[in-house]
Amino acid sequence: MRWLQSGLRRDICVIVAGLDDPTGQQAKAALERHYDDRIKPKTFHGALAALVDGGFLSRAQDGLADRYALTEAGRRRLLDHHAWVESQIEGRGTPDEESGE
Repeated sequence: MRWLQSGLRRDICVIVAGLDDPTGQQAKAALERHYDDRIKPKTFHGALAALVDGGFLSRAQDGLADRYALTEAGRRRLLDHHAWVESQIEGRGTPDEESGE
């Protein structure tokens, strides 16, 4: 799976990183507050499943709910993305461009 094929997947990872092992519903509610809009359940749960399948989130059963956590791979990708965004905002180009790769 490509790291993130949508901003939704990236933002789910950001939300999960900022919460303490949220349930899917808690993550969805937090993202809807951020977007100030409703997210279709099928879209949200499909994105969650893709992130788990891709190794960016882990899922653990907690009673009737599933709880999600960012994996080390997910954390690395978020940090890389943050560095790229920061470099673009500051007008430095991408880190790869700076190193000549």
